[in-house]
Amino acid sequence: MSETIQKKAVEAETLVKEVTDVTLPEPKGELATLEAADPETSTAIRRRIDEIDMGDTNSIISFGSAAQGELQQISQAMLTDVRNKDVGPAGDSLRDIVTTIRGFSVSELDVRRKPTFWERLLGRAAPFAKFTAKYETVQGQIDKITDSLLAHEHTLLKDIKSLDVLYEKTLDFYDELALYIAAGEAKLTELDATEIPALEAAVQAAPEDDQVIKAQELRDLRAARDDLERRVHDLKLTRQVTMQSLPSIRLVQENDKSLVTKINSTLVNTVPLWETQLAQAVTIQRSAEAANAVRDANNLTNELLTANAANLRESNKVIREEMERGVFDIEAVKKANADLIGTIEESLQIADEGKRKRAEAETELKKMETELRDTLAAAKARKDGVGDNAGTAVPK
Repeated sequence: MSETIQKKAVEAETLVKEVTDVTLPEPKGELATLEAADPETSTAIRRRIDEIDMGDTNSIISFGSAAQGELQQISQAMLTDVRNKDVGPAGDSLRDIVTTIRGFSVSELDVRRKPTFWERLLGRAAPFAKFTAKYETVQGQIDKITDSLLAHEHTLLKDIKSLDVLYEKTLDFYDELALYIAAGEAKLTELDATEIPALEAAVQAAPEDDQVIKAQELRDLRAARDDLERRVHDLKLTRQVTMQSLPSIRLVQENDKSLVTKINSTLVNTVPLWETQLAQAVTIQRSAEAANAVRDANNLTNELLTANAANLRESNKVIREEMERGVFDIEAVKKANADLIGTIEESLQIADEGKRKRAEAETELKKMETELRDTLAAAKARKDGVGDNAGTAVPK
């Protein structure tokens, strides 16, 4: 919530207290009669009796109408004000704040939470980045809703004051109706007790020629008296309805006062508390991420130390072993020497074997040559052509 809205909410708190502390007067009880009224009330009743002209029907019909004029003006002004304003329900704004806060999930802050398949597929932001973006969105929504609530609060305060005026004027109208009813009943009593009997006596005492006119005057007076009685009865009904409207106005006022108090409490206390808790959630998450970063750094350092120590031990072993080795390993030299001796021995064996085989081959060749010569010589000794041809093939 911005400082401007918070300042206005604090300022409105004084107005809320002033409006809610107003005590409205209660309506009076029984109707006061002319005889039982105090001098001031008696004088007021007599003034209203003087407004009645029994010879004027309009005077009787409009009897008591003047009391309603100011009340109608106030009611019309309030209705016009309502028509000219676009006032949304304040309760919806309160519910919007609750919905906004409930939509803010701190569980999304858990950096150990594995991203879902859809989050990996869509490449969504890391939990804290997403959380921060959502926090900024929630903060903007809260500022917008609180500004709307502040407007509702001022509107309700104005309505409460208007209802105060309407209540007072309605109560004045209620009391004024009591005076007109008392005046009407006093006039009816006067007519029944004095004027009508006097006119009846005048009809009886009038000459025969004037009795018709006097009798018509008596009928007119009685008709006017009945009209006045009906008018007084209507005023009594109106006063009863007016009395019923007084608690209705009070009820609407009390509802508005309760809502104004709740809105003001939300603006002054609840919203700042929510913002504080949200800010704490962000700070706590930042601290947690910093702690995780330090832990990861420490873990990496320990892993590097352990790995380097192991690598150093292994490397040192290899290096020292290589340093202590000769140019040639004795086993390699022994194997090479054995292989060389074996090679020489095999060469000698092969040479001896070749020499032996050549000697044997030479003997075999000589044997075969001898056998061939003998065979050819025998063939030459034969006395046929075959022997001659074969014998001549042998070299001398």
